[in-house]
Amino acid sequence: MAELTLLGLRVVKEVAARGSFTAAADALGYTQSAVSRQVAAMEDVAGAPLFERLARGVRPTRAGVVLLRHAGSLLDRADAALLELGGLRYRLEGRVAIGAFPSALGVLVPRALANLRRRHPAVVTILREGSTPTHLRRLRAGHLEAAVIAVGADLPPYRLDDLRIDLLIEGGLLVAVPETHRLARRGTVDVAELEGEAWIVGDGGDGPQFGVWPGLSDTSQIAYTVRDWTARLGLVAVGLGLAVIPAMAADTVPSGVRLIAVDDPRPVRRSAVVVTRPDRSPSVEALVRALREEGSAIARSVGQSGP
Repeated sequence: MAELTLLGLRVVKEVAARGSFTAAADALGYTQSAVSRQVAAMEDVAGAPLFERLARGVRPTRAGVVLLRHAGSLLDRADAALLELGGLRYRLEGRVAIGAFPSALGVLVPRALANLRRRHPAVVTILREGSTPTHLRRLRAGHLEAAVIAVGADLPPYRLDDLRIDLLIEGGLLVAVPETHRLARRGTVDVAELEGEAWIVGDGGDGPQFGVWPGLSDTSQIAYTVRDWTARLGLVAVGLGLAVIPAMAADTVPSGVRLIAVDDPRPVRRSAVVVTRPDRSPSVEALVRALREEGSAIARSVGQSGP
C-alpha cells in the first residue's frame, strides 16, 4: 500500500518551489529520475497527478495544491521532532546574534526567541535592532548569524543571492488611524480616501521605513519622522497622523489606535524572511526553525500566508 513519505513530500515541495523537476534535482542533489520516482510515488498515494506539465516547467494541479498545503506543516513537525531528538544526544549551546527590523521585534522575533530558550536554554541570543541594509552589512561582516528583514516589490532589490533565505510570513499592509478618525470605524477604505492625510513615518537610519501608503500622490504629507515604533503609534493615537503597519504587527497597537485595510488596485505585499550565511551552525538552524514556527502561528492568527 502506497504511503506518504517525508522524502516524497520534500521532493514535491521542492519541485513546486522551483517550477521544474530539473531545478529540484539540482537543488536537492538528486538525479532527475530519482525526483520523478518520488513524485510518482506521491501521485500513487494521492490517486491523481500532482503536477501539470507546461512548455517550460511544471505547476501544481488541484491535488498538488492540496498536498502542498499540508506538506509544509508536516515537514516542519518532522524537522522539529528530529531537532528535539538531536537535543537528547547533544546539548545545543553557544552565542547567536540576530538582527531584525523594528516591526518584527513587536511579536515575531520575541516569540521565536522565547521558543528557542525553552528548547535550548544554553543558546545565548544577542539581539540587534536596525534597518535591512544595516543588518545585511552586519551579516556579511560576521557580526550577525541571522537577520530578519522585509522584502517586497515596493522595497529596494536587496542582493541576497549569496545568502540562505527562509520565508517567515507573507502579508499585506494596514493603516493605523486614531480611534477618533473619520475612517476608524471602517473595516476597509479605498486608497483614494487616504489622499491628503498627514503621515507618521519611520526613520531606519538608512532612510524612511514604512512611509506614506505606497503609490499615493504627492499631496500626502509627512507630519513626523521617528525611529521608534512606540513613538510612531503614540503619535497616531493622539490624532497627529496615520501610519502604515505590517499585518504581522497587528498585536502591538496600543489603545486609541484602529487598524484598517486598504482597497488598492495595486496590492502591496511584503514578506518577512530570515537570511543567514550558507554555513549554518546547529544553533542557527534551531533559531531559524523557531522563527518559522512563530511566523506560521502569526500568519494563521491574522489570516495571512506563512511558509
